[in-house]
Amino acid sequence: MTSENLKKISMNEKFGYASGDFACNLIYTTVSTYLLFFYTDVYGLSAAAAGTMFLVVRIIDALADPFIGTIVDRTNTKFGRFRPYLLFGAFPFAILAILCFTTPDFSSIGKLVYAYITYVGLSLVYTTINVPYGALTSAMTRNNQEVVSITSVRMILANLGGLVVAFFVPLLSTFLGNTTENSALGWQLTMSILGVIGACLLIFCFKSTKERVVLQKSVEKIKLTDIFEQFRINRPLVVLSIFFIIIFGVNSISNSVGIYYVTYNLGREDLVKWYGLLGSLPALAILPFLPKISKALGKKRLLNYALLLNIVGLLALLVIPPSNVALVLIFRLVAAAGSLTAGGYMWALIPETIEYGEYKTGKRMGGLIYAIIGFFFKFGMALGGIVPGLILDKFGYIANQVQTPEALMGILITTTVVPIIFLILAMVDINFYNLDEKTYDKMIRELENRDKIYLDNIEEFEAK
Repeated sequence: MTSENLKKISMNEKFGYASGDFACNLIYTTVSTYLLFFYTDVYGLSAAAAGTMFLVVRIIDALADPFIGTIVDRTNTKFGRFRPYLLFGAFPFAILAILCFTTPDFSSIGKLVYAYITYVGLSLVYTTINVPYGALTSAMTRNNQEVVSITSVRMILANLGGLVVAFFVPLLSTFLGNTTENSALGWQLTMSILGVIGACLLIFCFKSTKERVVLQKSVEKIKLTDIFEQFRINRPLVVLSIFFIIIFGVNSISNSVGIYYVTYNLGREDLVKWYGLLGSLPALAILPFLPKISKALGKKRLLNYALLLNIVGLLALLVIPPSNVALVLIFRLVAAAGSLTAGGYMWALIPETIEYGEYKTGKRMGGLIYAIIGFFFKFGMALGGIVPGLILDKFGYIANQVQTPEALMGILITTTVVPIIFLILAMVDINFYNLDEKTYDKMIRELENRDKIYLDNIEEFEAK
């Protein structure tokens, strides 16, 4: 076996790789969290127009994923297959984010067209960076424990990026808006600062990482229809795709309904930011130990225990009286610990599905497989946006007023019972994942032998 493909990755390189997700969260989490508010309350779009635009952009973005993945897998440059997208996409990503938070002096139709163009452009550039960024893990090493370690460092920095956005973006935009006496300019300057920092971190990620896994030139070019072949022969990919739909759906439901639960059921609007913080805080305590936990428990047990912990926390929220705020926050922390463990670890399984696809077909399709996963987790996010709205409407929720007992029950069910049902489905799904440690090690040995034969033949050809 070639030691280069299985070697340990330095902490400097892991940190450099993880800085890419910190950068993406600085920019895109700001966009996904605050852009709707900016469009309606600062830019001047109606809520209906902005909401429709978000749906259209999400559909365009999801449909573009497989095409972008195919292009990425056909890339072959002196910088590697995946890293060039970080280098050349960094500043276009930042510029488009700044343009999204810019208010040109156009007519109402002109403003809407401008918003569509800039937001669609930003989403496509984000996908063009994010797909190869995610696939880069599989090119750095074939060592499964190192992949888990890389992913845990990545998730720590990703959550740190989310915390920075949650706490500092509102403060910075308000401060700069008050300083300039122009709230629109305050948002633009805030996004400019985050955009420049994010772009520089993406370039740092490019310079800090290395693609080690041998890239064999397949006789057949990778094409879009390879998606269907992967779903036919790559069972781990199918299982993981379903898992991503469910987990992102649960997370999206929890994030969107949390503000309703705290504001109306607890009657403590002042605790919204702390409820949100507790949803991310356990990541800093758990994710550093994820490689050791994975080694001790194995894939399925780790994920099943994490999902069970999430369910226990949500069941407690279902029965705890809203007046007992301290207990509510404690079990919010318990549920988040399970959610973040499962959500962080599932990313470490994607490189395994890439290896399995290469083992079965001889074609290494990191970009395409990450694009498939991207399509499904965006579907899960969309599901998480639709489900709460339908349930709350069914139970008679009306905004900005004292809620009826039926509406409060609807909020509670959406916060607890609905996610629990999805989490049980996730537990059923993940138990069909058929790549245990022994099977994976055997597969990697075979792939390493193929790499060695390929390199030997290249050297022999060059010698002649």
